[in-house]
Amino acid sequence: MILITGATGRTGSHAARELAARGAAVRALVRNKDKAAALAALGVELALGDAGDADSLRAAMRGISKVAVILPNGENQLTMEKRIVDVAVECGAQHILKISSMESLPTAKIGTHRMHWESEEHIRSKGVAWTMVRPSFFMQNFLANAATIKAQNKFFYPFGDRGAAAMADSRDAGFFAAHCLATSGHENKSYDITSPDKLTFHEAAAVFSRELGRPIAYVPQDPVEYKAHLGKFLASKWHLDAVCDIFAEIAAGYVVETTSTFKEITGRAPRDLAAFVREMRAVFTP
Repeated sequence: MILITGATGRTGSHAARELAARGAAVRALVRNKDKAAALAALGVELALGDAGDADSLRAAMRGISKVAVILPNGENQLTMEKRIVDVAVECGAQHILKISSMESLPTAKIGTHRMHWESEEHIRSKGVAWTMVRPSFFMQNFLANAATIKAQNKFFYPFGDRGAAAMADSRDAGFFAAHCLATSGHENKSYDITSPDKLTFHEAAAVFSRELGRPIAYVPQDPVEYKAHLGKFLASKWHLDAVCDIFAEIAAGYVVETTSTFKEITGRAPRDLAAFVREMRAVFTP
């Protein structure tokens, strides 16, 4: 039995769906069973609980051999991931997979990246098999720009003119995680996965233009003004600072390189940004 945490999120839900499609015995830790009804309909067993509650974790992990740690970035993420891992090992899990980040490095200066690295190190210290799945900039981030793309044919970020990212689709991250959990040979391995696209945001706008059939522009923003604007929508100061620190890193020129790992391991090509925009066309079309 495989336990998926974060199973109602974009990445975790696709991992759970793919495992169910492969006929694997999969259980999802969820806080709201109604939100996970679609997974239950696919044969995913639901366990009601919370990553912050060790007792509900222990109940969810009965009979579990593998655990996928898939949590959204947050102020308490490291504490919760350590708790999940500790309880998993206590309950006899033999393999722990974590969705991490390509920016997770021992030299990382950004808090979110350091948190991922510390979580990886905690997992590696536990003496059980591990797998790190490390995507980069999720294409799904562009969904937050759907309103301005529809209304103004523009999207806005504080990345300057040269800021760039290696793109990845969160659904591919979920598929890759499921593949690693359902097949052998991935123990104690770390996989950096991207699409073929390493693009500046002006280049990304050109992809949107081509696929949507109308001019779409990326408009660089002043970082201070953008943070003030974003602060109207993010209640958590930690979240606001974390996001803007990553934005500043991109604007300063930091970008990871693309890899061919996804296809080498799964035998399937990852989605590129053009495919993502085509699939999401309705979201970006007035």
